[in-house]
Amino acid sequence: MKIQSRLPDVGISIFTVMSRMALDYGAINLSQGFPDFSIDRKIIDLVHQFMLEDNNQYAPMPGTPVLRSVIAEVIDRSFDHHVDPENEVTITSGATEAIYAVVTAFIKSGDEVIIFDPSYDSYDPVVRLNGGIPVHINLSYPDFSVDWDQVRARISNRTKMIVINTPHNPSGSILREADMRELESIVLRDNILVLSDEAYERLIFDGNVHQSVLRYPALASQSLAVFSFGKTFHATGWKMGYVAAPAFLMEEVRKTHQFIVFSVNTPIQLALSEYLKVPEHYESLGTFYQKKRDFFLEQMKGSSFVPLACSGSYFQILSYDNISKKSEVEMAEELTKKFKVAAIPVSVFYQDKSEHNVLRFCFAKKEETLAKACAILRTI
Repeated sequence: MKIQSRLPDVGISIFTVMSRMALDYGAINLSQGFPDFSIDRKIIDLVHQFMLEDNNQYAPMPGTPVLRSVIAEVIDRSFDHHVDPENEVTITSGATEAIYAVVTAFIKSGDEVIIFDPSYDSYDPVVRLNGGIPVHINLSYPDFSVDWDQVRARISNRTKMIVINTPHNPSGSILREADMRELESIVLRDNILVLSDEAYERLIFDGNVHQSVLRYPALASQSLAVFSFGKTFHATGWKMGYVAAPAFLMEEVRKTHQFIVFSVNTPIQLALSEYLKVPEHYESLGTFYQKKRDFFLEQMKGSSFVPLACSGSYFQILSYDNISKKSEVEMAEELTKKFKVAAIPVSVFYQDKSEHNVLRFCFAKKEETLAKACAILRTI
């Protein structure tokens, strides 16, 4: 039987490839974005408590009311923005499912979606699976900023959505107030939706403020903001996230969400609703990860690798321009096989496979893990 693939050019993700290679060659894995330290025991105890209390059946499709109410309070506290927990918040199986549900709800055949490269690898395939046309615009190197004049030039009467990601994976750059004002003027003028991937919203450094679309009322009226509990609370394997959006948009998202997963883990939702009542649990994360970034950079002093600016996320870009002219994929493979440290080639996040001689390293690791990896990297 012959089938025609809907994604013929898509293979195994680079994260799977590099993590498998790290395992095969006994390398320190700074490639895939997950912590190697334990999550807070308090939240584990809460999950256990709610399981023992027999909260083990389906949650309501949009999420448990108590969690959605607490999220609304967190959004109000964080962004001075009111959302109706009943109609404007939906709990999802991680940010990736949220992105899929949002794109599937609104993108149909022929619709164009602007994506900024380097970009998270799910954006483009999801658009194409729904018959949409990805329009890729490269961020300016080396600061990975948006050229808004270029964005205006690429908008057509078929542009339906713009996808933004701040703090940015893989670069660690952030959008600032001026960027949000530019975005707002564009989407309001041309009646375009915004999908705002804010999975790393709490991981922001150096006194910067996270510029959520929810901070801007007019922009928020045409935006769907996606968040990740997995990234926030070091529990990526739980696959828990949520979407916040105006009710008329959320109504459509729930139509797709209910047929993708219907609902997500009940005891974890209830545990999160309790855990989020203590603001310190999420408000301290920027400081926590900034210390890890700074430790990583301190350990890299004396190395031939050159760090690029990192204002958020838990990824640090390092240039190897002073070391080799090999392609990024070749360099990542050599680093893993020969030197036993795994990283991600940034070129794979570009549609045009742009090469800048840079690799992405995840610093969401124990200090001993980072110190061991950096000791190796300093010898190269």
